[in-house]
Amino acid sequence: MQKALWRTIWNGALASAALVLLAGNVAQAEVKLPNIFTDHMVLQQGQKNRVWGTAGAGEAVTVTIDKQTQKVSAGADGKWQVALDPLPVGGPYVLAVKGSNEIKIDDVLVGEVWICSGQSNMQWSVNISNDPDLEKLTAKFPRIRMINFPRIGVQEPIWTHPESRWKVCMPDNVGDFSAVGYYFARQLHQTLDVPVGMINNAWGGSACEAWIRRDLLAADEKYKPMLEGWAKNESLFAELSAKSDLNEDQKKQVAGLKQNMGGNHRPANIYNGVLKSHLGYGIKGAIWYQGESNAGRAYQYRDLFPLMIKSWRDEWGQGDFPFYWVQLADHKPENPNQFESDWAELREAQTMTMSKLPNTGEAVIIDIGEGKDIHPKNKVDVGRRLARWALAKDYGFHVWYHSPQYKSMDVQGNKIVLTFDHVDGGWRPFDVNEPRGFAIAGEDKKFVWGTAKILPDGKVEVLAAGIDKPVAVRYGWADNPVVNMYNGGGLPLTPFRTDDWPGVTINNK
Repeated sequence: MQKALWRTIWNGALASAALVLLAGNVAQAEVKLPNIFTDHMVLQQGQKNRVWGTAGAGEAVTVTIDKQTQKVSAGADGKWQVALDPLPVGGPYVLAVKGSNEIKIDDVLVGEVWICSGQSNMQWSVNISNDPDLEKLTAKFPRIRMINFPRIGVQEPIWTHPESRWKVCMPDNVGDFSAVGYYFARQLHQTLDVPVGMINNAWGGSACEAWIRRDLLAADEKYKPMLEGWAKNESLFAELSAKSDLNEDQKKQVAGLKQNMGGNHRPANIYNGVLKSHLGYGIKGAIWYQGESNAGRAYQYRDLFPLMIKSWRDEWGQGDFPFYWVQLADHKPENPNQFESDWAELREAQTMTMSKLPNTGEAVIIDIGEGKDIHPKNKVDVGRRLARWALAKDYGFHVWYHSPQYKSMDVQGNKIVLTFDHVDGGWRPFDVNEPRGFAIAGEDKKFVWGTAKILPDGKVEVLAAGIDKPVAVRYGWADNPVVNMYNGGGLPLTPFRTDDWPGVTINNK
């Protein structure tokens, strides 16, 4: 009798333990998705779209949307992914993902999806841009959606950000949208009459290197000084953090180092902490507004920025998707004696990127910045100038999109005659008839303000008293230059220089 009782108790205990283990396995085996897949999401039309997540090892996962079904088994590490067949513009659909459990994502639209990325001028919201009260009154665009990602800097990839979800554009929430991203999306939506989804992952103050995988930076000798500097700080932080008897100065030092370790300048921090969670999601392209934090290393940016774009494209697996950026605006006090500028050199590095990579473009805004504010509030024109690139290059509309750009020069006695590309509709100097913003130098490399004249064939002639043998011209070469040259489409002339003399940031690593 006693043995039978103990046998019953023992078998019951085993059964209970088995149930506990089974419950644990079921919990582990639940299908999960990263937060880029939530209600109100937008899928990119006309191409395969990747859907991914986790489940139990070997677990069968079924993904359905509209009339298609995709099946896959999770790998030994629990990871799985499928590629949805291309969908036409439409919706709303339900995206269902089923394994041991089922996730249903409602109100899924299919249209155009763009990344809006960079630093604070892309992060800058509708709430703090021009006329937010009026913008909110008219922001009734349920087919425009945006997801805002948090700002987290780490060295190990973050898979998901549960607090971030897609939002439908309405008057009560558009204030939190990226202003540039919203105005870009609105122009596309109203022109194309399709849903538009914007993935906003911008982080104010971020440096370009924080958006790039660390191994890519380490593979190039030119970034060695930068990485060595960070390695010293990382070693010091680890050393001090391991101690238990720090004095007050050391505690302050640790606090400062900790902030830097999780900040937006540390190489690869944003790539891992933000970008990796949605890298690979189906997109049409990206818009970018960044550079202020790298202005002191403008020569380095000539290679760093193209590296970032190429690395994104390589890892996204969508080929050379469109990548359009905003050139730095005019900023800081106007200085009539300034002929050297780190901001001008950064603008030059941005412009150079168009000739280094295909399917890229630059929105010039040298005319709409604010001397007193690094965050100009006119984001409508920024969004529209970016949208011009997309509408012309990606959607086949005949709109002017490319700012005039310097092409060549010809020295004719005491004059230099300049030739330009993209002078669509002819020149239209703003405010006064005379072109402003041109400086000219002789062999001594000392610039003075020149007198410029538009010639009948669209070329521009520059000369200056006392410069009998000119060799170089610069236009808009200052932090906040006084310039007034536009083409007939209202797009400003791209700041430029005809010389390649060493600039103020050439030795900054």
